[in-house]
Amino acid sequence: MATINQTLEELLTTDGAMCAAIVDSTSGMILGSAGSGVDLEVAAAGNTEVVRSKMKVMRALGLNDVIDDILITLGKQYHIIRPSSRKEGVFIYFVLDKNKSNLAMARRKTADVDKELNF
Repeated sequence: MATINQTLEELLTTDGAMCAAIVDSTSGMILGSAGSGVDLEVAAAGNTEVVRSKMKVMRALGLNDVIDDILITLGKQYHIIRPSSRKEGVFIYFVLDKNKSNLAMARRKTADVDKELNF
């Protein structure tokens, strides 16, 4: 099992990693963060709305499923939002430099650290 800080440190070993945070999706508050390049306070609040919105749409569609991750691709960055499988109402937010990272590997690393995350 890994602490929040250990989880964030592990994510930042990924090629192209810029920053990462663990966020409470009920309040938008950051439970832990590391790295730089994005205003994580603003991103946490905004991405909380993204997660809530997607959950609302899934309910409206009657989908009985879970979100593995939400990927936002920008011109220069990848943003991965992964709801935690270990604790409901929490998500991992991970930002990578698009030119220096491998998206498949980053998604895999995010899934792997989620499995080990301990609150």
